Amino acid sequence: MTRSMLIMLAAALPLPATPALAQQGGAPAVALPVRQALGKVLPQRSPEQVYAKVCGYCHGRNVGPIILGRGLPAEAVRYIVRHGQNAMPAFRPTEITPAELDALSQWVSQSPARKEEHGQ
Repeated sequence: MTRSMLIMLAAALPLPATPALAQQGGAPAVALPVRQALGKVLPQRSPEQVYAKVCGYCHGRNVGPIILGRGLPAEAVRYIVRHGQNAMPAFRPTEITPAELDALSQWVSQSPARKEEHGQ
């Protein structure tokens, strides 16, 4: 056999994800969200909790733009949180779950302005 044929044959063979799984015959490991990784599912955080813990670190502290009370479309909030924009990083589903992001985007979209964010 030529070398290229051996490489093609080797690439076509199914390989286990890890040697330990090959010996145990188990399925490949699947990454779980951080909130589930320790074998227990943590309760979903409220939009207020997510905002205070994640968003409020920059927004409302003269770092990021004011986002409450602006009537931002929920779809735009959802997209920017997942993909980032300008200096804002993207947040993965392991950091803000899809359900939390849905609730957060609606909450931000419908929220009234906060005095501390507007410097009043």
